[in-house]
Amino acid sequence: GNLLFLSTDSSRSDDSCQSTSKPVTDPTAWEGIKIFDISDVRNPRYVKAVETECGSHTHTLMPGKRGETYVYVSSYLPTPASSGVGPDCQEPHDKISIIKVPLKNPTAAAVVAEPVLFPDGGNPGDGRPYPEGTRATSGCHDLTTYPDEDLMAGACMGDGVLFDVSKPEAPKIIDIVRDDENFAFWHSATFNSKAKKVVFTDELGGGGLATCTAAFRPEQGANAIYDIVGQGDKRKLRFRSYYKIPRINADTENCVAHNGSLIPVKGRDIMVQAWYQGGISVWDFTNSRKPKELGFFERGPLSTTRSITGGAWSTYYYNGYIYSNDIQKGFDVLKINDKDLDKAKKVRLDELNVQTQPDYFDFD
Repeated sequence: GNLLFLSTDSSRSDDSCQSTSKPVTDPTAWEGIKIFDISDVRNPRYVKAVETECGSHTHTLMPGKRGETYVYVSSYLPTPASSGVGPDCQEPHDKISIIKVPLKNPTAAAVVAEPVLFPDGGNPGDGRPYPEGTRATSGCHDLTTYPDEDLMAGACMGDGVLFDVSKPEAPKIIDIVRDDENFAFWHSATFNSKAKKVVFTDELGGGGLATCTAAFRPEQGANAIYDIVGQGDKRKLRFRSYYKIPRINADTENCVAHNGSLIPVKGRDIMVQAWYQGGISVWDFTNSRKPKELGFFERGPLSTTRSITGGAWSTYYYNGYIYSNDIQKGFDVLKINDKDLDKAKKVRLDELNVQTQPDYFDFD
């Protein structure tokens, strides 16, 4: 509708837009979700703030069935955890916050549940040093819902998770997977259109390292493709393969798998994805065991002598074009010249929220 949600993952003096930084140890500090009404796009109206434990690093929408929407708030402890622990952010933090927002009365928005996803503490980490060691789980980095299928995929630091969200206030874990050999930080997740696969990304080095070099293996800082097999509560995530861009970058180019979206070509599974200074990759995972790149765009290194953080941070396909934001260069719009991918242009959307995946082809 006309609501806009903003994450705040920084300890602030209050919930206003004029707030200043405040120590996380101060019990009066605030962080969480802000809600705006953008019915008049020239005059957005700030209508509500909802405080959440450990703030909101990312958030994901899940439409309700009775005139409400749910906001799933992902937050996690920093490393070391002691640097970010305060009265509103205590260990263990193995949960998410769920905010219920009545669409006709958003001022009534409130936290309605804080489900503990990892009662056993989640992945404890593998003990290897940063950056290659698997990060211990203390919450989730990112969640992606597929409302038409009542599914959600969670990238939760050291764990990849498949959820049943048929009851939005009580998400139920179907399966959990780990990859301590190759994954350092489970960062984000994307379903294929039939909700039979999940692509998880590993943000090795937090986006600041040059991981697309000969110093790192092709399984590191990559995507991992999992098939969803079985039915109902017995569904399992089965690993099939990794995908990483097939180019060796300069040692000065920060590069790792990052945010992307599907390109809706019926009968095929195709993504466009950001790789920081690795550029933009269009790749096909129709065969889960043999993903392949179809095309790419990149500018080359910002510098050949020193490391400068830059490149494509997020890249999404929408109504015939690729839209991408480059950290240093600004906003890019790209056109795909490929007759097979032209089929995607037939799919027209009025809006797109990548973390709330649409059913492009109404497979039901």
